[in-house]
Amino acid sequence: MKPQIWLAPLHGITSHTFRNTLCRHFGGIDFFMAPFLPAQPAGKFRPKVWQDIAPENNTALPLVPQLMGNRPEHFVDTTRMLNEHFGYERFNINIGCPSSPVVRHRRGCGLMPHPDSVEEIVAEVTKATPFHLSLKMRLGLHSADEGRQLLTRLNDYPLDFLVIHPRLGVDLYEGTPDLDTFEEFCQITRHKIVYSGDVFTTEDYERLSERFPQVAAWMLGRGMLRNPFLAEEIKGQDTGDKNGRFNAFYHDLIDKLLPIRGESGTLANLKELWHYFAHFTHTSDEKLQQLLRICDLQEFVKVSS
Repeated sequence: MKPQIWLAPLHGITSHTFRNTLCRHFGGIDFFMAPFLPAQPAGKFRPKVWQDIAPENNTALPLVPQLMGNRPEHFVDTTRMLNEHFGYERFNINIGCPSSPVVRHRRGCGLMPHPDSVEEIVAEVTKATPFHLSLKMRLGLHSADEGRQLLTRLNDYPLDFLVIHPRLGVDLYEGTPDLDTFEEFCQITRHKIVYSGDVFTTEDYERLSERFPQVAAWMLGRGMLRNPFLAEEIKGQDTGDKNGRFNAFYHDLIDKLLPIRGESGTLANLKELWHYFAHFTHTSDEKLQQLLRICDLQEFVKVSS
């Protein structure tokens, strides 16, 4: 059976423009998860602000919106509004983002030391709405005991799945994933698990899938940015002319970004992406730094192409 592959939500990077362009040029991905959006009270909901997940901007693959917040009533209001205006019935709650500003406001991974709050959110949404709910989480913020307690509490709720990144929030993206604790979490939860974290090569995938045969769904984030062919490679698809396909994707992305972000916004976005693209193009650190110092879009595109 072919693995199910999700494109991870990377805030500020995997916008609908990027997702759609990626899908036009590369295969292997089955689902998109949108970067997190704030859970809000109904009175503050403005559909125009949510264009990244508007159905007309997301026709390539099924998309699951991701929400972040800490008040149960705001999650209920937002899921209802997104269903009413956009027709979504599946939602993901982010309790895994390790960013310090997010954590300080008890959002993202900052919720993991507070299992009562997380359970209250899940209980309210599943009780007040008919929608399908999933969570994206880490092992904990400071300790895996936080995740253990949370998984036990969530076992009786009808969740679609759990996306688990096997690091603590305080680890950010440093060090290596704690696979022993992830294996323990697989035994604790009754829910389907989507593995997320440090799948950069087919060898990474094969090693992890052999160790965790119960995991049939995988979320690729930084690995897909470093190698846009990764999902195809994992599924054993013929990737053909990689350089030609990457160049076609790159220029198509620029063409799609310009009308939306303008020259300065497109340049900023490309510079962020090149921290990852440099791996695929075998660009040295020295050449990458030279590229990132360029302040003119046309020159940047010329040098990077």
